[in-house]
Parts: sequence; C-alpha cells; structure tokens
Amino acid sequence: MKTIKIQALVFRTVIACLFLLPVRQVQAQKVYNEGTVTYNVVVSTGNTETRAADLLDGARMRMLIKGNQTRTEVTSILGTTVTLQDGRSGAAVVLNEYGDQKIMILMNREEFEDRNKKFAGIQVELLNETKTILGYTCKLAVATLTDGTRFKVYYAPDLQFQHKNYGAQFQAIPGFPLEYESELGKMKVTYLADKISFDPVAAAQFDVPKTGYRRMTYEEVKKSQGNQRN
Repeated sequence: MKTIKIQALVFRTVIACLFLLPVRQVQAQKVYNEGTVTYNVVVSTGNTETRAADLLDGARMRMLIKGNQTRTEVTSILGTTVTLQDGRSGAAVVLNEYGDQKIMILMNREEFEDRNKKFAGIQVELLNETKTILGYTCKLAVATLTDGTRFKVYYAPDLQFQHKNYGAQFQAIPGFPLEYESELGKMKVTYLADKISFDPVAAAQFDVPKTGYRRMTYEEVKKSQGNQRN
C-alpha cells in the first residue's frame, strides 16, 4: 500500500514539473514590443586613420523600437544621423544633420534593400563562446559577407523584439545584438550596449519632419556620391 502511495506521489511530482518547465522557458524568451537600447561606439584604426577616428570619439548610438518601427540615432561631434524604418512597408527615411546642413533622404523598400545590399547572402557561424552584457548571457556569432568581410556579434538569445528588421546584418542572428563590429572605410567600429529600457516609446519619435530639411531621393544621393568618387 505504501509503495502505491509513493508511486502516486512521484507521478504527481513529475507531472507538476512538466507543467512548470514550459512556463519558465516562455518567461526566459519573452518577446518585447518596444524598448530602447543605447550603445557606446569604439573605433579601432591604424595610424593613417587616427584623425578620422578622433572625429568619432565619444560617438553614441541609440535604437528605439516600437511595434514594427525602428529609429536609429548615431550622434558624434560631427553631427547626427537618424534612420526611421517602417517594417510593414519596408520604406525608410534618413535624416542627416551636420552643421548647417539638414538633409532628408527618402527610400522605398527596394531602395532601402539596395542601400543594405552588402548584407545580402550573409553567412553566420554560431559559436559556443559567451560573455555577459548588461546581465544577459550573450553568445558569439561570426558573420561573413559575400566579399569575405567578417565581423563578430555577441547576441542575447533571451532578448527578443517583435520587430525583426532592426538591422539587415542581424537577420540570421537568433537573438538581439548587444555587441557587434562594423567597418567604416579602413576603420573597425565596435558597438557596445550600455543600457536597455523597456519603457514605452513615444509614437512621435517615428514621425517624419515636414519642414526644416532639404529633401533628396535615394537616386540623387547615389548620383552625387558617384560624382564625388570621380
């Protein structure tokens, strides 16, 4: 009789644990609808790029996410670049403010994808190396572009946002990037997250200014850049 009672108790305990495990997993992988992540920007150069690196010294990046919209701000002593992107339409707006120049660049989905075409066909290797950033256990991924360029990403698997299109280079990364590398000319730029907030983000942060900026199309910008290279 005692054996039957013990078996029943064990059975109930096992069943209770089975019900508890999925709950814990869901809590660990909670998907957020909005939030703000800020990054420090660190530039590594050779001697020939020291002056350019000095201009980016102390730069900051802030990413705001609300539903299917993102606002990415990069601020340095040179000025500010803001990118507004609508995940539903795929359209984007870039606001450049450097000195007295305030330029707005309008892009549809195809143009925004063309702007990020270097990330098409990106290959990602997920590794076992980890580090803790802002209390999150982050895993290492090494991404390789079609031109052979490689960069590292430390991502938090437990930090997920509903909107997945916050960066073309992160589409194959199974988590949110809290530290990652990029290239600016011959300089290596590292973005290090130093703050995360899940407070509500005001809808006005994603409004496109109606005045104050010189408007340019994506094709006009490409043409002007081509002329500068020539």
